[in-house]
Amino acid sequence: MLETTPAPGVDTRTRAQREPKYWGLKRHLLDLLRALPPGSPIPTERSLAAEFDVSRTTVRQALAELTVEGRLLRVQGKGTFAAEPKVAQRLQLSSYTEDMRAQGRQPSSRLLEASEQPAEAELARLLGVRAGAKVLRLHRLRLADDEPMAIETTHLALGRFRGLRRYLAPGGSLYQVLRDRFGIEMGHAEETIETALASPEEAELLGADIGLPMLLLSRHSFDTEGNPVEWVRSVYRGDRYKFVATLNRPH
Repeated sequence: MLETTPAPGVDTRTRAQREPKYWGLKRHLLDLLRALPPGSPIPTERSLAAEFDVSRTTVRQALAELTVEGRLLRVQGKGTFAAEPKVAQRLQLSSYTEDMRAQGRQPSSRLLEASEQPAEAELARLLGVRAGAKVLRLHRLRLADDEPMAIETTHLALGRFRGLRRYLAPGGSLYQVLRDRFGIEMGHAEETIETALASPEEAELLGADIGLPMLLLSRHSFDTEGNPVEWVRSVYRGDRYKFVATLNRPH
C-alpha cells in the first residue's frame, strides 16, 4: 500500500478521503523517476497495480498524467520509459533548424506536401496579397535527432518567392534560403501559443497518442522593412517541448 508522511496538523483520514488514489501512486513514480536515467523502463501496469493494491485504471491515470507532463515516454508494444528532459525552446525570431542546432541537436525535416493554392481572404490579408493570389504551402514534419517534434505548415506569397522549393534541402533552414536566395532579412514576428489535442493524423506523424495535449503556435513574420513574409501554424508535442521567454518590465 502507498504510505505518505502527513504534514503537521493535517487530519490524515480527511485527506485520504479527498486525495484520489492515483495521486499517491503518481508521487511514488515521480520519486522513482528522479533516480532513473532517461530510457529506463518502469514497472508494468500489472505489477504496479499489484504492488500498490490499486486498480489498473488507477495506474493508467497516473501514467497518463506523467506522460502528458513529459516525465514518461510510452512506446506502443514496448512499454513505458523514463523520458528525456523536454526541449526548452527560447521564444525568439529564429528558424527551427537554428533552434535545434543551438541546442546541440541534429535537425531534419520531411516534406509532407508542397502545394500552390489560392489565398482565402484572411490568408491574403496576412501575406499582403490580393484574395485569390497563389500561395505556396509547405507542410513539413520537423525532427530532432530523428525524433518527431513538430508539424509545421508555412504559407508564403508565391509571386514573391517563386522557385523557392528548389532550394529547400532536408534539414535546411527556410530563413537561410530566404536570406541567401531572396535577400530577405527577418525583422519581427507576432506569435501566439495555445493548447490543442492531437488529431489522429497529427498523433500518427508525431508518434504520440490521439488526444495528447499539443502546443499550437501561430507565427506572422515580417522582414526588416515591415513587409509580411510568412504565416506559419506549428503543432509541437506538449510532452517533449516547452517554451522559455525573457520578460522585461515596460518603460
